[in-house]
Amino acid sequence: MSLVSSLKHSIFVRIYAGLLIVCLCVALFAQLLMDTINKERVQSYRENMATGAFYLVSEGISNQDDETQREYWLSDASSLFGSNFRIVPINEVDFNASELRRFDNDGTVVRYFTQPTYADVYHRLPDSNNVLTARISQVSEQQVRAMAVFLLDDLSYYTTLSAKRDRLAELEKRFSFPLSFKGVNTLDLDNDQMARLRRDEVVILLEDTNTSQGSSSIKIIVPSEINDMAILMGPVPLFNWFPLNLIISMVLISMFLISLGVYALIFPLERKLQLIQVGVDEVSKGNLDSQVQVLGQDEISRLSATFNAMTAHIKRLIESQRELTRAVSHELRTPVARIRFAVDMLADTDDEDSRFTQRDYIDEDIESLNGLIDEMLTYAKLEEGSPKLDLESVNLKELVEQIERETNALGKPIQIVGNPPNAKVTAVADRRYLHRVIQNLAGNALRYAETTIIISAGVKKGNAFVSVEDDGQGIAEADREKVFIPFSRLDDSRTRASGGYGLGLSIVSRIAFWFNGSMKVDESQELGGARFVMTWPIKPLTQTIVADELTQEKSDRDFDAQ
Repeated sequence: MSLVSSLKHSIFVRIYAGLLIVCLCVALFAQLLMDTINKERVQSYRENMATGAFYLVSEGISNQDDETQREYWLSDASSLFGSNFRIVPINEVDFNASELRRFDNDGTVVRYFTQPTYADVYHRLPDSNNVLTARISQVSEQQVRAMAVFLLDDLSYYTTLSAKRDRLAELEKRFSFPLSFKGVNTLDLDNDQMARLRRDEVVILLEDTNTSQGSSSIKIIVPSEINDMAILMGPVPLFNWFPLNLIISMVLISMFLISLGVYALIFPLERKLQLIQVGVDEVSKGNLDSQVQVLGQDEISRLSATFNAMTAHIKRLIESQRELTRAVSHELRTPVARIRFAVDMLADTDDEDSRFTQRDYIDEDIESLNGLIDEMLTYAKLEEGSPKLDLESVNLKELVEQIERETNALGKPIQIVGNPPNAKVTAVADRRYLHRVIQNLAGNALRYAETTIIISAGVKKGNAFVSVEDDGQGIAEADREKVFIPFSRLDDSRTRASGGYGLGLSIVSRIAFWFNGSMKVDESQELGGARFVMTWPIKPLTQTIVADELTQEKSDRDFDAQ
């Protein structure tokens, strides 16, 4: 197996690669989610910050007595704020449903643009179909001071401290930060800040909080007309792109997604192991028909295939042992009985010619026993496990011509026709076992052919094949699978009178299996008798052999497609 194929089918490579992909996907998802959440957060932050200031401006407009005063006040407010305030009909701006709902909730709409950078802010005027709008390029200290002035202007309409406190509490509902009256001595100001406050200047304090409990903020101290009292606006939190709760949420979400990804990677492996465990439990109970479902091509899948092959092989060995036990007792009985009879005849006769005749009979039976024992040993060797195959490139033309010469040398009155491929056609195989296959098939055909045998070989679509055909009576379709069963003999023409022990085709079938190929018997289209065909891959064989059924089905499909 090549390195690329090994890496492709490796469980650990797949898990590690899968984990890397999962982590990358989760990281990209977390980044996208973080950006999306922050966009929503910063949009909400902008709108909440703008709501209080624009509400103060709208209240200042409503406090004016006539249109002329409104225009003057709005002009002064624009100069103070650093941006031009305008009042436009709400129908002139294309607001979406979400923005209209925000107006209904007394909120402010902020449309932020990046190229160039600016924000259009809209606030609906009370009891009107108009909106107050301004375009802000950047937030500066000027807007902060202007907001403080707008607040003082609004409070100027309330004369008593109690009324001012009530109004401040009402305005606080429009702001995203607290508003309160504080004693100047309680504000912990330095001398310079106290001096600016006495000069009726707005003081801005920055509080830098570099802890996990909060973020940086500013406080705005606004001088009031009440002695020793100031208005404290804030603390106003600065926008924090990565607050602790957001980071914790992203970590938890990422861990959850990674856990799901790991589960998705591990579950198929766990499922395959569970299937193997079920198969092992069934085999331990003696159910050798149990088969584990083979899913994929990784190590566990190959383990499943090997387990199936092992159980099938164990079952086949047990069945073969039973068949051999029955068959050996049956096959050995006849020659042993003949030998015993010949020995009795030797003891009962004084005729020398008769003695020599009985001795010849005994020799023939002993030779028959030796042949049977050789066939049984060969079959048992092939059935026990994979034999050591000396793989080499075999010239099929030379092999067919060799079998043709050897078969003709037997002197049978049968015409042997060789149909070899050209001299350049080769296939990878064990020459000794491949010779045994063709020799067995040719010997089997000699017993049943009437006049002609055809021996062929070649390569088609990546598979090599050898075939032997005869012009005998053929084999009925219902009996074609039985001929490969050890010690089996068919009725009709293929009887004991034809000779043999019923092991030749079984040996051929096992050799085909260890070649990772298959044996097939059908009807000869040219001669009308039986045609035996063995196919196997021309590429070098591997040491891993899948279960008999899988190999057999694949080879059958390949040969049928030829």
